[in-house]
Amino acid sequence: MIALRTSKARVVCAGVMILGALALAAACSSPKPDAAPPPAAKPVLWGDLKPVVSVKELMRDMLDPASDYIFDAISVVVTKQGSVERTPKTDEDWAKLRIGAVTLAEGVYLLKIPRPFAPPGDQNNSVGPDAEELSPEQIAAKVEADPVQWNARIEALRNVGLEVMQIVDKKDASQLWDASDNLDEACENCHVNYWYPREGELFKKLDRRLLELYGDKPGQRAGSSGK
Repeated sequence: MIALRTSKARVVCAGVMILGALALAAACSSPKPDAAPPPAAKPVLWGDLKPVVSVKELMRDMLDPASDYIFDAISVVVTKQGSVERTPKTDEDWAKLRIGAVTLAEGVYLLKIPRPFAPPGDQNNSVGPDAEELSPEQIAAKVEADPVQWNARIEALRNVGLEVMQIVDKKDASQLWDASDNLDEACENCHVNYWYPREGELFKKLDRRLLELYGDKPGQRAGSSGK
């Protein structure tokens, strides 16, 4: 009886060992689980920016009108009765000024998108020995030769837009004189460098003459119209 029990115990023990070995072998031979798939790429919201108009048209139809909102917001009108300073007064006045500032600050970055400098067939006033403007090809060559300067001119204009936005928030019309001068300087520095190569010397002479006549008074500096 004791021998029979011992034999059964051995059989059971052997069976357990065999099952354990089989389980271990199965675990070792099982393929490793697949690595987690990479996260799905987010859909692209913004595609490539494609220009619609040339630099000349962008300036004429967007940036120049936006600048005029700023230039026209403050002025000195001289009449027989004396001079009158005009500044934004109403909410509508300030809202119009903000439109100009925002359009300038945002719109000037469109100049970072490569685009023609003039419409097809438009060579600017660049023909002849006394040509006043550079041709689109000459402008493009200057930009390609020094893109850092091109971007710096863009940033200068954008900074004026941001400056005027802050002035609107504070409704501090007294700061508009400086902002207008800053805008005039940013515009003319760009124009003289890329568009009107002979205008720089002309404005220097005009500035000297105005200083002789009036001194450095607000609203009486050369190019104050922004054109």
